[in-house]
Amino acid sequence: MLASLALILACSQGLPSDSAVRAILAPRVAAFPDSGKHGAGIVVGLLDANGKRRIVAAGVDAGAVFEIGSITKVFTASVLSDMVARGEVKLDDPVANYLPRAVHMPVRGRPISLLDLATQVSGLPRLPDNLAPRDPSNPYADYSVRQLYEFLSRYQLPRDPGASYEYSNLGMGLLGHALALRARMSYEQLVARRLLTPLGMRETAITLTPPLRARLAPGHDEAGNVAPNWDLPTLAGAGALRSTASDMLAFLAANVDTSATPIGRALRQTHDPRQATDNPNLKVGLAWHILSRPSGNIVWHNGGTGGYRTFIGFDPVRRIGVVVLSNFNRSVDDLGYHLLDESFPLEPPPERHAEVAVDSLVLARYVGDYELAPTFHIVITREAMHLFLQATAQPRFPIFEESDSTFFLTVVDAQITFRPDGLVLHQNGQHIPGRKLH
Repeated sequence: MLASLALILACSQGLPSDSAVRAILAPRVAAFPDSGKHGAGIVVGLLDANGKRRIVAAGVDAGAVFEIGSITKVFTASVLSDMVARGEVKLDDPVANYLPRAVHMPVRGRPISLLDLATQVSGLPRLPDNLAPRDPSNPYADYSVRQLYEFLSRYQLPRDPGASYEYSNLGMGLLGHALALRARMSYEQLVARRLLTPLGMRETAITLTPPLRARLAPGHDEAGNVAPNWDLPTLAGAGALRSTASDMLAFLAANVDTSATPIGRALRQTHDPRQATDNPNLKVGLAWHILSRPSGNIVWHNGGTGGYRTFIGFDPVRRIGVVVLSNFNRSVDDLGYHLLDESFPLEPPPERHAEVAVDSLVLARYVGDYELAPTFHIVITREAMHLFLQATAQPRFPIFEESDSTFFLTVVDAQITFRPDGLVLHQNGQHIPGRKLH
């Protein structure tokens, strides 16, 4: 009886008031480095159970345009579902069917299917190994279709497609590319025709109109500096879209109430759990991640580019949803979860660290490749008087000196201690040593 009552209470919990959201946002935005100088902030969109839409902003205009990063993947998967509903493709079609014949897709056991890409079980890595950007601050901008095809034609899968979950920007970018080829139009045109126009989303695009560009909130890196925008011409399906809270609420509403739109059936099909992950409570639909809880599932995805972090999520039972858009490169996932269910804790503000000057000879000693596990390395590089850290299959971030041997990151709450034989990564209460290889 008590368990049933707890479930009823959890299901009846609504979204917080605007004033309560502002109270959460204010100290968070105030903690951003150089807060208030360049317009770094957060916009929250709330979809109540009665269908009412609300927007609360702090530090940035409520109508600002943001890069939504990997939330784009949900749009890509929704296009796939729509094309399946129209009989244009099948989920189990080999991806190779929609690529030029000269491209030799890697095969192991069976071909990689469209479904494998959409559920992150293709066996393809997070990023291709020939992604070598001329400008690391805009890492996908010069990655070409030719390079994509070259990588696919020589890559050997480490396991069979469908064997296990591994999040892949490459895989979802390839899915968007293949669907665009099938539809004989650009990825941007395809998303606009199949999703944006039917849903009345006039503020979502890759190529911004002059009015939308004027409303683009400048992104900020983990140190609070204005960051370049990202361009993803070849892998657009992985993260190229830009949008507003108002438009993202329209997309959220269409997913929560799929009866209210002609593409509702296609959207509904993306929510079904299809693939397990290494978290027993987390499954994958078509791009969406589904977190199972006693009080009901949360269907969600997040996103991040060089200067932005985003979250979208909804509870299909309580018919509520949340969008969080930030133009500062610090995760907002905890905020999204907490707004949907206050039992999810908010992350405490990162510990304040003071940067000090360190001799260049000391910095030079720390440059190298450090192995924390056979498949996880941290590479430390140096530019002038600054060190940068890049973990396996992740972007490169600056690290800041706190002493001759201790450094800290600002994009996440993590620190590095250098030792004569290697380093130690301090994060989430763990202290993980890594030995220096060279």
